[in-house]
Order: sequence, then structure tokens, then C-alpha cells
Amino acid sequence: MTQPLDPTVQEFVAALNDNDQDRFYAILTEDATMSDDGVERNLTLWTDSEIFGSNGRMNVETVGDGGTELVADYTNTRWGSMRTAWRFTVRNGKISRFETGQA
Repeated sequence: MTQPLDPTVQEFVAALNDNDQDRFYAILTEDATMSDDGVERNLTLWTDSEIFGSNGRMNVETVGDGGTELVADYTNTRWGSMRTAWRFTVRNGKISRFETGQA
């Protein structure tokens, strides 16, 4: 059975799917970091390209590790649709790191 998403992760997914940049960045810590397929990325440049500049959408399929890991069908206008894995580090109600890559 799939677990519920951590509330902070749920807000990340909702802000992403609503294409709400202000809400999205508000859920991240000021020093948040991220990686894509194991490569460290500039979070702002990556999200501008892969999420907000290309109409990113996430359809969560499964959730694990207390709601901080998920597998989703991720779609954007740049790459189309792909199965992706996401892992989040939540600190004081905000996301301090997320890692994503093909699942």
C-alpha cells in the first residue's frame, strides 16, 4: 500500500503542478540543493528549465520512506513523459534537498 506524502512534499508537488513558482520556492530552504540523475545542479536554473519553463507536471504513482520518497510519471514539454524517482530531505517544515532521476 502506498503511504501518504509528507505534508511538505505534498506542498512541493502541488506547487509544481500548479506552476506556482512563489509557492514552490517558499517550501524550499534558502540553502536548498538538488541533483538530477546523480549530478549536482543549480536548483534555480534546473527548475526554470525542467519545471517552470517547460510546464512540468508530476503524477505520483508510489510513495515510500515515510512520505519523503516517491515515484512519479513526470511530464514536461522539453522531454515528454518519463518515470522518475524523487527523494526529499525535509528540515523544519521545508525541503532542504531533493534528488531526482529516471526510475
